[in-house]
Amino acid sequence: MRFLKRAVLALAIVCGVLALAWKLSEPPPLPDGSTGAALLAPGPWTVGREQLELIDGSRRTDANGDFAGAPTRTRRTRLWFPLAAGSGEPAPGPFPLIAYSHGFFANNTEPAYLAEYLASQGYIVVAADFPLTNMRAPGGANVFDVMNQPGDVSFLIDTLLAWNADPASRFHDRVDPARIGAAGLSLGGMTTELVAYHPRVRDPRIKAAVSIAGPLELFGRAFFAGSTLPFMMVAGDIDAMVPYADNALPVLERIDNAWLVSLAGASHAGFADQASLMRWFDNPDTVGCYFVRDRTPQASGDTSYYDRIGTVEEGVLRGMQNRLCLTDPLPAAMSPLLQHRITQLAVRSFFETVFNPDATEQARYRDYLQTGLARDFPAVAVERSNP
Repeated sequence: MRFLKRAVLALAIVCGVLALAWKLSEPPPLPDGSTGAALLAPGPWTVGREQLELIDGSRRTDANGDFAGAPTRTRRTRLWFPLAAGSGEPAPGPFPLIAYSHGFFANNTEPAYLAEYLASQGYIVVAADFPLTNMRAPGGANVFDVMNQPGDVSFLIDTLLAWNADPASRFHDRVDPARIGAAGLSLGGMTTELVAYHPRVRDPRIKAAVSIAGPLELFGRAFFAGSTLPFMMVAGDIDAMVPYADNALPVLERIDNAWLVSLAGASHAGFADQASLMRWFDNPDTVGCYFVRDRTPQASGDTSYYDRIGTVEEGVLRGMQNRLCLTDPLPAAMSPLLQHRITQLAVRSFFETVFNPDATEQARYRDYLQTGLARDFPAVAVERSNP
């Protein structure tokens, strides 16, 4: 009995130490009364969550490795949305809709920290596992399926708008069709760029787009010329997986009406929700590079990737540099938790500049994005191209 008591006491001490270390690893809060602290606080809405499977019977899933393909595209899907007080039902809308695209070898939980925050502020967020680029893809995650993903994003929008128009749906009149945005991380950022701009797969219902560390180097200025929708790139300057100089820096010269939010010392993997579990790593890209290094077209030397994306006439460039995970050793990176805070503030402020119905509020968020974010976080630089 004495041994059991000692074991329980030792376990309690270990748990207490771990809990304290977990708490101490969090970045210090912003000063009370600051604009950033007020904006970062959870919003007025309790967040509802729903998981479901959505099947697109109009499009097939291609063969992949030992997977023979399928006549439909099936997506495990998550929704985050404002809840009505005292009920489990969605709050009366309409609310802006954000369609989120996950990165390569990831899944629909990737944006959880961002989706929870946005839903508490009055947004509906939908994210799905893409059939062939998620971590459990049949035949193995395959980056070549990216050109099918804009259609998946449009399907998610179709589905939410169909529910919105159906009086029998619990999401009836919850979505504002005039306020639809897209966002994504890494390959999901590229998916967002495709669905926002590509001349063959662009969805005109999308009125604003955010690419978080998305590959952009193979898209020239002509690629973006067909649309002037507001765009924002959020990127870390020590990104080992989608290098900053090749993919983020060109934004301002290639895209009109674009914002570039640069985070000094931020990694690539640090933008994902799961990176919160890697808070003690010197650099989360150590893990990210391990999983994706040998699964990209650059690694295989397959140049047909460019042809699948588009033609030179469509603004798709050739000769993308193979700079994936070349830095060794990786430098120490910003805390993923700090990255998450900055990303939450940047993404919300950007969408509010477009979707807030009050022009005065739009201007307030624009001012915070332009000057306040960098004032609150010295590691941040914000630039803007011609509006």
